[in-house]
This record gives sequence, structure tokens and C-alpha cells, in this order.
Amino acid sequence: MQFSEIIGQDDTRQLLLRAVQSNHLAHALLFDGPVGSANLALALALAQYVNCEDKLEDDACGRCASCIKTQKLIHPDLHMVFPVANLAKGKTSEAYLADWRRFLLEQPYRTLPDWLETIDADNKQGNISAEEARNILQKLSLKAYEGAYKIMLIWLPELMNVSSANALLKVLEEPPAKTLFLLVTNQPDKLLITILSRTQRIAVKAFTDEEIATYLRQHLNLDETTARRYAYLADGNLAEALQLSNPNNQSTDQHTWFAEWMRTCYRQDLITLVKQADQFDGFSKEKQKGLIDYSIRMYRNLFLWQQGAGELVRLPDDEMAFVRNFVKVLTMQHIERIVADLNEAAYHLERNARAKMIMLDMSLTFSRLIRT
Repeated sequence: MQFSEIIGQDDTRQLLLRAVQSNHLAHALLFDGPVGSANLALALALAQYVNCEDKLEDDACGRCASCIKTQKLIHPDLHMVFPVANLAKGKTSEAYLADWRRFLLEQPYRTLPDWLETIDADNKQGNISAEEARNILQKLSLKAYEGAYKIMLIWLPELMNVSSANALLKVLEEPPAKTLFLLVTNQPDKLLITILSRTQRIAVKAFTDEEIATYLRQHLNLDETTARRYAYLADGNLAEALQLSNPNNQSTDQHTWFAEWMRTCYRQDLITLVKQADQFDGFSKEKQKGLIDYSIRMYRNLFLWQQGAGELVRLPDDEMAFVRNFVKVLTMQHIERIVADLNEAAYHLERNARAKMIMLDMSLTFSRLIRT
């Protein structure tokens, strides 16, 4: 990928170009951006630029052998690590490289649920194992084959377990010569402080509405009105905008499920709540986490509306109608307690607690609370 293919991000792009041209590029960069931002795209563009054989002032040439191989993600000095679901013991990123290349070449603004769905992870969570860390050390012990740098790109390093994180820390402390680490994260607060202290943070901003609308018009041939509408609803998240433009959009399903859950809690229909808990238990792990995240976002919108900040609420018509109606039965204390319980549920889901018990406990609590 070239810098010219990335919409916006001019300041970040110039920062990276100057660092390479002045030979002041840090050995480890942390591309820190929200979900749906250009952090992964910028990391890929930098990887292509540093090993380009005929660098231009503002981009890689795109024509040399190194650029062509990097664009296809097959350059021998570009190593990539990413979360996988341990479908079979001992499987690492290496086993999924073909799928990963197809996944990224389709478009680089992707999310973890998209990736896990691609590899049919079912009810497994994505993680970067200790075995993966050993592979990193082995790969970096070799000399560069063709390029000026050996590049280790790690997508979502916050999903490393403790063993792999500690192994990465060791190699970051004493990096091999001409080795470049590109860490792409959405949640830097989940990384070890010692890893953060050994990387240079590259802050990647969310896209503007105008940038997303431009991307949708250029790549999906959407008309101006539709592109602007999706850009407004996505609120800086290009992955979300692409999802909204997909005829098989899952966010509608999330809202339908959430709205029915809240209405059932309000009716105190215990039999239906038990059935909903059974249904939730049958979803994949990433879908469960996605529904909890969606619920938290909806309660944020309910809070904003209740506090008179409705102009900050960006929702489709049906979701906006739900907010206007449901907020009438809530107080600020209700919202505060419910959001705390939802965050706790997300915490326990990530630690593989039984989803049915989590959902049923929340449902009974919300049912009592809302009617108080």
C-alpha cells in the first residue's frame, strides 16, 4: 500500500516521511488509532516505503520489485503477526497467512470480528500466543533477504497473553540491527507499560465525515447523499461506514436484538428473558462482545439525549426513535448502574465466563431497576 492510497492523515504521513528521510526512524512504532481508522493502512504504507528501491519524496515508487512484493504482502522481509483463534493447538499466524493476505488486500480498514469471521473462529476469541512470540524471535534472528529493513508488523498487540508480551518486551529492549517493529493497536491501555515506553507513539486520528464520504464515492460508487449519510452515522469509523453500505449489514440485527431485550426487561417477562439468555449463549464469542459493546454505545446515546445533547447522537431513524421513547423511563442513576453492569459483563465474557449466566443476571437486574 502507498501513502497516496490513504485518504487524509496528511500530518501523520509527513511525520513518517520526514523520519525516514532524516534517518530518525525509531526502531519500534505504535500506530495508535480507534477502530476503523487508518492505523493499519499507514503501517503497511510505511513498510513499503522504507524498503522501496527508488523512493520518491512523498511516497514509495510503486514499481520496483520490493514495492510490488510488499503490495502483495509477500515480501520476504515483511513478517506479520495477528490474532488467531486456537482452533488447533499450536497454530499461529503462519498457518493463516493466505487468508490474511486475501483479507487485507480486499481493503485494509478491517476489524477483529471481520477477521475471526473470515477464519470461522466460531466461539473462540482471538489472541496472540506464546508460541507466536517464539516465532517472532526466530524470524528476527535471520538477516534481511532483500530489503534495507526486516519488518515485524503486529496487528492488535493488546491481544497478546502475558508470556508473548514479555517475550516481545525482551526483543524491543535489544532489537536486532535494521529491524523495524510496527505495532498497530486500538486499545493501547491494554498493553504493558514497559512495551509502551519502548515504542514511539504515532497518533492516528479518526476519519472526518468528508474523508469517509469521499472514500465511499470513490470505491463504492455511492451517490453524494448516501455517502454523506453513511459517513455521518459512522462517526469517523470507516469500517463501520463500509458495514453500513453492505446490504447484509449486521448493525440492524444488533439494534433489533437490543431493543427487544430492553422491552422485555421493561415488561418483566421472565420466561422470554430466559429464552433470550439461551439465544445469547448460542452466539459466537465475538458476536456476544459486539452486542455488549453496542448496548454500551446505545446507553451513551440515551445519556446524551437525556442531558440535552441530542446533536451529538448519530443514529439511523429507527434507532433514534427508540432512544427518544426509551429515555422516558430512565433516570441518570439507571443509566449509570446499567453501563457499569454492561462493562462488568464485557470483562467476564473476555475471561470466558458462561454467557448465559451473565446475560440472565443482567436481565433480571435491569428488569428490577428499570421499573423502580
